[in-house]
Amino acid sequence: MKMKKSLSAVVLMTLLALILSACGGGTTGGSGDSGGDEEGGQQFITLLTGGTEGTYYPLGGSIAEILNSNVDDVKATATSTGASVENMNTLSEGNDDIVAFTQTDIAAYATDGKLMFDGKPIDSIRAIGSLYPETIQIVATEASGIKTVEDLKGKTVSIGAPGSGTNASAEDILKLYGMTVDDVEAQNLDFGESTAGMQDGNIDAAFITAGTPTGAIESLAATTPVTIVGLEQDKIDQLLEELPYYAAYTIEAGTYDLEEPVETVSVNAMLVTTEGMDEELVYNMTKALYENTGDIGHQKAEFIKAETAADGVSIPFHPGAQRYLEEAGVELPSS
Repeated sequence: MKMKKSLSAVVLMTLLALILSACGGGTTGGSGDSGGDEEGGQQFITLLTGGTEGTYYPLGGSIAEILNSNVDDVKATATSTGASVENMNTLSEGNDDIVAFTQTDIAAYATDGKLMFDGKPIDSIRAIGSLYPETIQIVATEASGIKTVEDLKGKTVSIGAPGSGTNASAEDILKLYGMTVDDVEAQNLDFGESTAGMQDGNIDAAFITAGTPTGAIESLAATTPVTIVGLEQDKIDQLLEELPYYAAYTIEAGTYDLEEPVETVSVNAMLVTTEGMDEELVYNMTKALYENTGDIGHQKAEFIKAETAADGVSIPFHPGAQRYLEEAGVELPSS
């Protein structure tokens, strides 16, 4: 009889333990207020990048290693995505454990609900900082006779895919000179298609937004004489005043065998997150990034500096990033 009572007690205790566990008695897997998924005290951060053939993905992998080595209890992992626009839409889902690559102009469009985000602003996006310039390059064949932006009128010009950042920049620059896409024979082509079209003589010029030197333009220039069309300084000043997500940029002489430097503008690649990510976590990640750029195994590392972290940024900074950058003496735009 005693044995049966003891056995019944053991069974009862076991059932009680199972019920408590099922009702949430455990502590594993809760995200808490940390801004990142936690397990055993470790915070998991997803770094949204771009395609595996582009710059964002390999650079993101290197930045993830920097964070893992320099921020306690953080496990960051870079993942391939469709890049800027897709990354902004993912952030809109309310995940506070994400850091994402994007362009400064795309971040502005997303925050304001313009162009590809028309009517659907994503007001939770916060800046961590700029990384490197992605130059607005107007490339024309010498045979086209195009030397100025005004010369594009009536010519066959690739302005990038619809809804792309390149497309938006082309419209901005044409507007700066009193034109619209209706003033050119517009072609909506990607970089490769644009340069192939110029090589074949089917396209006179193309807007290409990418870090310089751009491989596609180098390959074109090796077989087809080209001109890089510059912008006048007063037009650059006007554009920066009207649209602060742009920054002035000089394409140095020698690039694409240029004899003289060319003045143009750029948007910047940048890192963003959501306003809900923990302030101390973002502070530590921002500090780790900008104080360990020498350990970034990518050629774009030379451009990643705290002093240029605000270049082209027109959206609000995350409080954690703002605190670090202000400590580093960076002048941030008023949000």
